[in-house]
Amino acid sequence: MNALTTVIFVFSNVFSLLRFSIAVDTITVNQPIRDGETITSAGGSFELGFFSPGNSKNRYLGIWYKKLATGTVVWVGNRESPLTDSSGVLKVTQQGILVVVNGTNGILWNTTSSRSAQDPKAQLLESGNLVMRNGNDGDPENFLWQSFDYPCDTLLPGMKLGRNRVTGLDRYLSSWKSADDPSKGNFTYGIDLSGFPQLFLRNGLAVKFRAGPWNGVRYSGIPQLTNNSVYTFDFVSNEKEIYIIYSLVNSSVIMRLVLTPDGYSRRSTWTDKKYDWTLYSTAQRDDCDNYAICGAYGICKIDQSPKCECMKGFRPKFQSNWDMADWSNGCVRSTPLDCQKGDGFVKYSGVKLPDTQNSWFNESMNLKECASLCSRNCSCTAYGNSDIRGGGSGCLLWFGDLIDIRDFTQNGQEFYVRMAASELDAFSSLNSSSKKKKKQVIVISISITGIVLLSLVLTLYVLKKRKRQLKRRAYMEHDLEGDETIEGRKHLELQLFDLDTLLNATNNFSNGNKLGEGGFGPVYKGILQEGQEIAVKMMSKTSKQGLEEFKNEVESIAKLQHRNLVKLFGCCIHGRERMLIYEYLPNKSLDLFIFGQMQSVVLDWPMRFLIINGIARGLLYLHQDSRLRIIHRDLKAENILLDNEMNPKISDFGIARSFDGNETEVNTTTVAGTVGYMSPEYASEGLYSTKSDVFSFGVLVLEIVSGKRNRGYNHPNCNLNLLGHAWTLYIEDRSLEFLDASMGNTCNLSEVIRTINLGLLCVQRFPDDRPSMHSVVLMLGGEGALPQPKEPCFFTDRNMMEANFSSGTQSPITLLEAR
Repeated sequence: MNALTTVIFVFSNVFSLLRFSIAVDTITVNQPIRDGETITSAGGSFELGFFSPGNSKNRYLGIWYKKLATGTVVWVGNRESPLTDSSGVLKVTQQGILVVVNGTNGILWNTTSSRSAQDPKAQLLESGNLVMRNGNDGDPENFLWQSFDYPCDTLLPGMKLGRNRVTGLDRYLSSWKSADDPSKGNFTYGIDLSGFPQLFLRNGLAVKFRAGPWNGVRYSGIPQLTNNSVYTFDFVSNEKEIYIIYSLVNSSVIMRLVLTPDGYSRRSTWTDKKYDWTLYSTAQRDDCDNYAICGAYGICKIDQSPKCECMKGFRPKFQSNWDMADWSNGCVRSTPLDCQKGDGFVKYSGVKLPDTQNSWFNESMNLKECASLCSRNCSCTAYGNSDIRGGGSGCLLWFGDLIDIRDFTQNGQEFYVRMAASELDAFSSLNSSSKKKKKQVIVISISITGIVLLSLVLTLYVLKKRKRQLKRRAYMEHDLEGDETIEGRKHLELQLFDLDTLLNATNNFSNGNKLGEGGFGPVYKGILQEGQEIAVKMMSKTSKQGLEEFKNEVESIAKLQHRNLVKLFGCCIHGRERMLIYEYLPNKSLDLFIFGQMQSVVLDWPMRFLIINGIARGLLYLHQDSRLRIIHRDLKAENILLDNEMNPKISDFGIARSFDGNETEVNTTTVAGTVGYMSPEYASEGLYSTKSDVFSFGVLVLEIVSGKRNRGYNHPNCNLNLLGHAWTLYIEDRSLEFLDASMGNTCNLSEVIRTINLGLLCVQRFPDDRPSMHSVVLMLGGEGALPQPKEPCFFTDRNMMEANFSSGTQSPITLLEAR
């Protein structure tokens, strides 16, 4: 026995002495395990118990390889709520929930279950999966809960990495903060469902590495990924779920994929000869795997110097930066597109396909149909096959800039990029020199004639534009300062935008630039000539809001300055067209993250709590600290926008109202707002005050915590809306069941319960019972006991409408808009 073997043998024995295995793989209601005790999977591969990582003295519930001398941990339960001593106990409740409690019986971590349990028991499987079984039912489909659904930093064979489309459960890897701290670090690795699905490694919200879209064989950005003699993998996408999974060919091999604290995805195998892990492969191999290293329309070629070059027909956006090896700003077209005159497409082969976040796909179309579709859509910048098997099938269209492309020597793909018709000849070798000379003569002749005509046209255009601008400004000044004056207009530092400027910025308000549509009208992304990104909100002809709402929003928000309020840059009035120009917020609105298409980017509890705090501070400013006391009247998830750091900003002040003097409550005969967020006194009597906004805030808090909409929610087991469901769980001391399951184990449980309590305080029936936003902010930041809420006002959308419009009621209230 050599020295190394002796050291490992001694370490292994010390490791085993620190824990007492109860020689079973199951925990029951009557048989918990305490710190110092463990259970072992049937084949002896994995062990579960409490441990301390690295040099830390904190204690965590974890699963580790039992047969390996290093005791490598593969899963941690209470990673955000460590024990500070060895008093921890893991219990199974009668409801089929796993709970970690401390010496005072305080809950530090728990699982969730949406189904009732009979004779529940937790079992550690030989795969390393900790499952909660319902009696002796061994069917995986019937497990009440399983650790494989809540991975930490390790992906084991048989684990799914991806999303359940039915339940919304998102399985993704999240790094440890350090070797001594298993709490959630900055890095995540999972499938992104924006556009055509692809695998992302993120640092916070910023993409660090993109594996690219799945092409039927492998991920486009990992050409070395192939089935081999060690493991096989598969990508599954259907109506119910989308995920990637791998399996070992030889069960005697020990393999894991780990997301390291410094943000690298590494696949390793255990080597008995070395008694250590050996790196098998890594997703990030070189500098070209750094996301968007060459910027838009740049291609990274690792074998050349410099490694970045512009695609053919493009040039560096800033040549001076490019010369200094700063390629981040990418490239721009040498010749602008002219879709009306006809563009063409250039084929690129042997590359990693561009980022597909802004893409569209159809798996049943062929390449010819795909090319025709892209050609007809002027916003389409590129197309290609979505599946490379059998010669290629499916259609994938790109919109916007093409980002994160690299050159591959093998297993690259091909796609087709839209180019101006005049650029196509530069890519063709079929033209003879005589044809080129002839074309040059023609071009020169046409150019001379064109220059003369262009000079005349430009002169007339400049004169006409100047006249139109003077007329437009006079029209706008009259419209804003005439009989229906916006108070204080002369004191507003509000930019008046020219319509042509906005047309250029938004590509003529193309569908490719459209961000969405609300009650006011469509919203478009734009980029001004100096590079400033903007969002342009255009009042549609069918909008239920009119000139009054437009003026109101300009008047209200132009005077407001707060980090949690969206910033208004200016407005534009041209004829009957009215537009508001805001700062562009890349993460769009909150509802997309908790209800909609961005659910694949899971908002953990710290992020949700940060958003709740930001909204509260923004409302406090409106109610108390702004020059005008503003009642928003339409606070909802769709009107909370998120910047690139996920800071919330309240938007849409079209129906907001200001209070004068000592006014505390106003009565209106026209109720405007959104069903499900309106307070009962406002919906039924037309009374609104700051407490109306508090009610809406409370609804929003409960939606953020639960991940479910109030409007349209109906509990499957009882006829309750979301507020009623939250109240029932609260009075039964079961508030943790209200929590969105997609957050996994990221929660500070006491903070969650406190937040639910606060949400219920805000949705109490009577306005005087609800706290002010000043009190709300203090409660969110404090630690003392909160008041007991009273039973909220239960109503559904239908019941509220009936209350307003019942035949026996002579109410003067008119519901202007129930969006």
